[in-house]
Amino acid sequence: MAQKNQSKRLTTQHKQSHGVVGIFGDEAKQHDIAIGEISHKVMEILTSKFPQLTFRYRDNITKREINEALQKIDSELGQTLFVSDSSIIPDGGIIEVQDDNGNWRIILVSEAKHQGKDIENIKNGILVGKNNDQDIMTAGNAIERSHKNISEIANFMLSESHFPYVLFLEGSNFLTETIVVTRPDGREVTLEYHSGMLNRLDRLTAANYGMPINTNLCENKFVAHRDKHIMLQATSIYTQGKGERWKPEDILQIMLDIAKTSLKVLGSDLFNQLTHTK
Repeated sequence: MAQKNQSKRLTTQHKQSHGVVGIFGDEAKQHDIAIGEISHKVMEILTSKFPQLTFRYRDNITKREINEALQKIDSELGQTLFVSDSSIIPDGGIIEVQDDNGNWRIILVSEAKHQGKDIENIKNGILVGKNNDQDIMTAGNAIERSHKNISEIANFMLSESHFPYVLFLEGSNFLTETIVVTRPDGREVTLEYHSGMLNRLDRLTAANYGMPINTNLCENKFVAHRDKHIMLQATSIYTQGKGERWKPEDILQIMLDIAKTSLKVLGSDLFNQLTHTK
């Protein structure tokens, strides 16, 4: 009953917004809390596996810190700040490691988003739309807010050779294959993964330069073009291709993989700690 009522609340919310924004209600909030809990578990495992290293978790990075990091690279950067206490708050927080010089270096930033309840609605026999006569709700654009956090963390890490930002997606707006869902009355509804009405993955692949999804892209890629060498900071985007829910243990394993890749890239800056036991 609780799940059914929740579905009705989320569908009502989407209708009231005329389908322009995605559904980011109670279910999404629960999903966000889960990713934060998993992030804390990742830090516990890293602390146990690498006792020589010191890790810390925090839930935000301030714009002031980002500007200071940019100014260290070039004095013309990081000069503009309109809201002194503004900050970036990824869903899963930020894990950092202290290097040999006492500086804190980011090794994992995680975020999780659920958008699109078409599968649940169809299975429950719920029709959507203004007149309650549609099987599928036009996907919203709220997921694009993730680009802001990604860009800001990229600015903060512009001097690094890794970019450990991982984004977990689930819901019918992030399908990678066509699926068929059956309503309670037996009617089958086809959800086409390449439908512009439904799919929002293309709104996010700009954050990984169109490279493969469900892939660890933590280590920065350097590309040569004519006389230039360009560093790419790519977000690692993971999605459940059939719209299924993520299992916490799968998220945990992926996050650990990203964090360990970060430590590998930072290896020379952690050398003294890793070769001397506390």
